Amino acid sequence: MIVNHEVPRCLLKVSPEFNEYDFCLPHLLDQDKDYLSYFKWAKEQGRYIVMDNSLHELKDINGGHGYNHDRLRYWINELEPNEFIVPDVWMDCPKTVAQAKYWKQYPYPTNTKPITVIQGHNEHEAYLCADLLYGLGYNKLCVSYGATWYNDFFPHSNVDMGKALGRVRFVQDLLQLKHLKGLKLHLLGCTIPSEFGWYDNHPQIESIDTSNPVMAALEGIKYKEHGLNSKPKANMNDHFDMEYGELDYNMVSYNVKKFRKINNL
Repeated sequence: MIVNHEVPRCLLKVSPEFNEYDFCLPHLLDQDKDYLSYFKWAKEQGRYIVMDNSLHELKDINGGHGYNHDRLRYWINELEPNEFIVPDVWMDCPKTVAQAKYWKQYPYPTNTKPITVIQGHNEHEAYLCADLLYGLGYNKLCVSYGATWYNDFFPHSNVDMGKALGRVRFVQDLLQLKHLKGLKLHLLGCTIPSEFGWYDNHPQIESIDTSNPVMAALEGIKYKEHGLNSKPKANMNDHFDMEYGELDYNMVSYNVKKFRKINNL
């Protein structure tokens, strides 16, 4: 299980000290020359790169969609990431499956593997979505942390804890399905940082990304022995441009190390 923690621009160059791969947001490649420069360097260094479709960052202003398709195709061919998360639509199974089928028509660089995200308005749609995506030939699927139905799937007085436990239940169920025995998973984000330890390093969960320990540090929150019981309110959209002097790098480093310890990573 390889790990990435998204960081502000000022920490990009030091992020290989604790990130096992690089998680690329394509809309920032067009907007920020330092971000582009870092990923060109990462490619030259042979670092493993997973390119997202920027849905999480853009869905609230793009009607639930991610980045411009033409620019996505441009950056796939320019950067040649190891994995590319094809466009999906937030909590919408039919549209996500349609997008996944649509993106099968395009040629990809030899070393680029297209993967996609399970979406749905409830657990039934999400299971159906996983089946359909796997049937289209996507043998690695991503599971987002933020679906609202997780709280119905696993009710809890702590909403953040409920979301974490709801995803754990969903993922564990997926891993038990015999017709999905070849499935690999990527876990997108988290609400409770200790969640990843609850999967007991299952070999089918290949990769995770979460900015949780970094965002906590930017709020001045130092991880406890078990991490945190709630999700930091900070998000990268609001903190990407911050200067190095505005953060406590020692706390960032402490939280990242504690994250790995509590999850046995």
